[in-house]
Amino acid sequence: MRRQPARCRERGPEVLNRTPLYDLHVELGARMVPFAGYEMPVQYKAGTIAEHTHTRNAAGLFDVSHMGQVILRAASGRWEDVALAFERLVPVDALGLGQGRQRYGFFTNEDGGIEDDLMFANRGDHMLVVVNAAVKAADIARLRAALEPEIAVEPLEDRALIALQGPQAEAVLAALAPEVAAMRFMDVAAITCNAAACWVSRSGYTGEDGFEISVPAAQAEELAWALLSDERVQPVGLGARDTLRLEAGLCLYGHDIDATTSPIEAGLGWAIQKARRAGGAREGGFPGAGRILRELAEGPARKRVGLRP
Repeated sequence: MRRQPARCRERGPEVLNRTPLYDLHVELGARMVPFAGYEMPVQYKAGTIAEHTHTRNAAGLFDVSHMGQVILRAASGRWEDVALAFERLVPVDALGLGQGRQRYGFFTNEDGGIEDDLMFANRGDHMLVVVNAAVKAADIARLRAALEPEIAVEPLEDRALIALQGPQAEAVLAALAPEVAAMRFMDVAAITCNAAACWVSRSGYTGEDGFEISVPAAQAEELAWALLSDERVQPVGLGARDTLRLEAGLCLYGHDIDATTSPIEAGLGWAIQKARRAGGAREGGFPGAGRILRELAEGPARKRVGLRP
C-alpha cells in the first residue's frame, strides 16, 4: 500500500497544495515547482523535449488534478434548468448539449472579456464543469453568486484528474476499459477503470487524441501506476503540456487570453453556437453580450494569431 500524500506544505509564506499523485511524481524523479497554488511536476528525468515527442508518438500521462471539478445540479433534477441557468454566465449553447457529451466554453465579464475558459458536460441530471486551477476559487464564487440557491454548486475535493494523451492512448486505456474504444471526440461516460469508478471524456489539451479521467482520489495513484505499467506510456510534466498545447494552437488562460481579451479577439468565435448569436433562439443574455455580438458581426480591433515555425 502506497502512502497517501500530505494535502499541502508551506513554502515560505505560501501554502502549496499537493495532488493525490504527489508521491508518484516524487518516486518518478519529477522536478516539482509551484504552479497555481500546487506543487506540480514541470518535467521528469527524460526532460521536456523527450516528453513532448513521446506524447506525439505514443502516449503521455499528465496529472491535472489541480484543476477544479464542479457539479451543478438543479433542484428540479432537470438538465434544462441547470443548462439555462449556466447560460447566464457563458455565451455558449448549454441547453442544446446532448446527454453524454462535452463542450468547450468560457465565462465572460460585462466588458466582454474572458474570465476563464472551461469544459462542461451533460451527465443527465447534472452538469460537470472543469475549470482552470489558477482561477478556480473565483470561478466557484462566480457560480455560487449567480446560480445558488436555484442551482446547487458542489466543488469536488475527493477526485483526481488524469489525462492520457497521444495516438496510443485509446489502445492503452482500452486494455483496462474496452468500452472507451467506442467513445467519440467529446463523449463522456461513467466507466470502471482498474476497479475505480471513473468519469471519462474523450478530450484533452495537447492536439492529440486522448482521454481525461476523473477518478476517486484514493484510487488515483493505483490507476496511474496501472497506466504507466504499459511501455507505451510515459509521465509528462507541465513543461511539455505547455509546448504541446502551444504547438496545437490551444489557448492558456492568463497567457494567450485574459479578462481583457474577448472570445472574438482570441479566435474563439467558433465556440459560440448559433443559438446564442444575433437572431438565435437565445440571443445574448450573457455578460458582455453587446461587445461580443458586435465583434462577431463587425470583427474585432485585434486578433490572436499563431506563428508557423
